[in-house]
Amino acid sequence: MLMNMMNSATILVVDDEPTIVKTVRAYLEREGYTVHTASDGLQALQAARAFKPDLVVLDIMLPEIDGLEVLRRLRQESDVWVLMLTARAEEMDKVLGLKLGADDYLTKPFSPRELVARVEAILRRGRGLAPSEPKLVFSHLRIDPAARRVWLDGEEVELTPIEFDLLLALARHHGRVLSREQLIELVWGYDYYGDERVVDVHIGRLRKKLERSSLAHHLIATVRGVGYRLEDEIA
Repeated sequence: MLMNMMNSATILVVDDEPTIVKTVRAYLEREGYTVHTASDGLQALQAARAFKPDLVVLDIMLPEIDGLEVLRRLRQESDVWVLMLTARAEEMDKVLGLKLGADDYLTKPFSPRELVARVEAILRRGRGLAPSEPKLVFSHLRIDPAARRVWLDGEEVELTPIEFDLLLALARHHGRVLSREQLIELVWGYDYYGDERVVDVHIGRLRKKLERSSLAHHLIATVRGVGYRLEDEIA
């Protein structure tokens, strides 16, 4: 049933290289996905608004508006999953994309089969939550897993899907230190291919969004050489 839901997803592929678009589209459609395409940043934003995709495969190097600016604008309007593509090997491109809200990245040249595997892994994240799961209530945080909503000191905080899933994983294991490897398995899935430092980038973004509380910098503790722990007390 979950596989059927995943394969009914709509995916927007954004790249200015026709060969890549044609190949990626063919592989994704072969798996049953509905695929739309765009070849520049402006088309990407228009298509995202028109088709409301479940996931965007987004190249960084685009005409008109580059992929990072497209991602920034998407994040102002939507929490759609985003898989970034880049031909560059520089670490800063990957880190900047993640800081802007990308969920994962893939460096060109890539295997189309790996891209499909990444897409499937992303679409599996956070989709199996039980509607009856109770809210998690702490001194400062209140988390509703079913509605995927978070409140800090009574005020709702807008999180990306990855940020929410990281916070939820820490909350479910309250008081325990979770390593990067454990967080990747809980949030990205056991078949994640990427760099473990993706956890640090998203935790950093999550902390910034919780800074409105004077105690926010204490809510997620870094245990050096081990991982992260949620410090907020259970209410």
